[in-house]
Amino acid sequence: MRTKTGTVTSIKMNKTVVVQVDTYKTHPKYGKRYKVSAKFYAHDENNTCQVGQTVTINECRPLSKLKRWILA
Repeated sequence: MRTKTGTVTSIKMNKTVVVQVDTYKTHPKYGKRYKVSAKFYAHDENNTCQVGQTVTINECRPLSKLKRWILA
């Protein structure tokens, strides 16, 4: 089961939060590191998250069209 850690960026949906996960990649030719961001929709059963909070999400079965993650 995959796990990711990121920051909550939106709590406007019911029982759903948007988590932004930042990773760093290295350019193949020049070697400079740069930041890559990805957004994941995660299930928050009790609506307990706040914007800016750092959370861990786990992969799960598809819960809706976009939600494939659940809060750990």
